[in-house]
Amino acid sequence: MSMSQGSVIDDAPLNRFHKKLTLYSAGGPFLDGYVLTIIGVALITMKPALDLEGMELGVTAAAALIGIFFGGAVFGYVTDKVGRQVMYLADLIVLTLASIASAFVTEVWQLIALRFILGIAIGADYPIASSLLAEFVPRKHRGKLLGALFVVWAAGAAAAAACGWAMSHLGDDAWRYMLASPAVFGLATLLFRLGTPESPRWLMSKGRVQEAEAITRQVWGRDAKVEDIGEAPQPTQYSALFNGVYLQRVVFVGVFYTAHVIPLFAVYTFGPDILVEIGLNTHSSYAAELIISAMFLVGGIPGLMLVDRIGRKPLLMWTFVIMAIAFLFMALAPEAPPLALFIALAVYAVTSGACNFIEIIYPNELFPTSVRATATGAVVAISRVGSAASTFLLPVLLANSGVSGVMWLMAAVNIAGLIVTVTLGEETRGRALGETAGNSQAIPAPSTSRLS
Repeated sequence: MSMSQGSVIDDAPLNRFHKKLTLYSAGGPFLDGYVLTIIGVALITMKPALDLEGMELGVTAAAALIGIFFGGAVFGYVTDKVGRQVMYLADLIVLTLASIASAFVTEVWQLIALRFILGIAIGADYPIASSLLAEFVPRKHRGKLLGALFVVWAAGAAAAAACGWAMSHLGDDAWRYMLASPAVFGLATLLFRLGTPESPRWLMSKGRVQEAEAITRQVWGRDAKVEDIGEAPQPTQYSALFNGVYLQRVVFVGVFYTAHVIPLFAVYTFGPDILVEIGLNTHSSYAAELIISAMFLVGGIPGLMLVDRIGRKPLLMWTFVIMAIAFLFMALAPEAPPLALFIALAVYAVTSGACNFIEIIYPNELFPTSVRATATGAVVAISRVGSAASTFLLPVLLANSGVSGVMWLMAAVNIAGLIVTVTLGEETRGRALGETAGNSQAIPAPSTSRLS
């Protein structure tokens, strides 16, 4: 592929529109991190209020993750069919309303149902926001800006811990205010997103050339030519993900994504419990959750600096190595001094923050516009099978096997992620979307007459 192909988007200078789009797109991941973390903080006062224990506790913690499975699997495909713009707003409306309703639950089943609906909205936003951003930003900055979405996810998680701590003084019903609080951020993000244009790449992939041309000139100037995007009409077919090299890519991203999120959600949801188990005397579970969230956020800074310099695959491999070593230490030396175990957990958290945003970069770069959101949603769904199961089972494992048993599991999934990255990983740094996503065998070649 020549360097000129896709130059309107891939080689354009970073402008004010790109920065605003990144900020508004980041509102979704911020909310995702907030919603998934606030439940862990709210559980502190929610458990006695709703008499949560055992299986009910596990289901409540895992409900949103199960919802993300369905949200990603279904609404990534819907986004590729109906467009990024309409879904960009609809999922936030659902998230905001479900958050408000959570404050009024009186039964456990109501909470589980609403957490499931929230998960659907979160799962939908992963492919929506990231696909829209990937299709606008230049390749030189694509890794950093896409990665910023997941770093903002960590910021949302840290904000949830801080807000939960602040609201903990509101008495026995503090958990109700915590569960409703995402609505404030949801409404603000929704207002900011109003007026966001549709992706010209998506419009071109559907043969809507005139609309794509109007938006292209609006964003990149009157001299921009829609033909430079190089996007031919393509059918949106879920089955395309299970053919040829795309199937290999689904396996690659799905496995390493799962290896990332199993320990991530386990630590976010049950972080205070893990700290108590390793013998760290913390005077506040809220403070413990805030410390853990901050470490993930700190790690994102060096990660964003490296992803467009050394590449996606090297960063992914070396961070898997470091995380596996940290967990192996905790598994082999569960009786080590609490400070040493905490440092190992901190090493994991910082390292995870430096690489987990690659989860959203790879699917957007390895699949074409016609199935980009579908693929992103599919790998999100795959990852949530493992994370939901581990979140559901982790309290049992922690109670029966202690920290050592949990850490053996975490080490194993990181080693699995390393193996699949080494064997199946591709490097996409600095390459145009049309080049990285190319695979003529995966989707039948379209008729060029539809462009005329």
